[in-house]
Amino acid sequence: VQLVESGGGLVQPGGSLRLSCAASGFTFTWYDMSWFRQAPEKERELVATISSGGGSTNYANSMAGRFTISRDNVKNTVYLQMNSLKPEDTAVYYCRADRGPYYSQYWGQGTQVTVSS
Repeated sequence: VQLVESGGGLVQPGGSLRLSCAASGFTFTWYDMSWFRQAPEKERELVATISSGGGSTNYANSMAGRFTISRDNVKNTVYLQMNSLKPEDTAVYYCRADRGPYYSQYWGQGTQVTVSS
């Protein structure tokens, strides 16, 4: 099983980034996919979740309207479009695959996003 994030980097405040998470080794379409983030010395927090079929999404309040989660079930990839980035969005961003309490969760290794002028 692999989840490989990419697309992170350094961006100025107000800028945009698109993160990708490529999945392999499991049946992608059975799993809800989420993005989490963890800033230095802070707990990991949920950013957004998309259902297995892509028909339902949920966002943390502070990201709603700025971030958009989507998925491509042919490419086995989940995306996070981040707009109007703020310095407080600086964190390592992780993707997670989840199928409910009776199944294993899978995590990626993370990608660093730094918002700074």
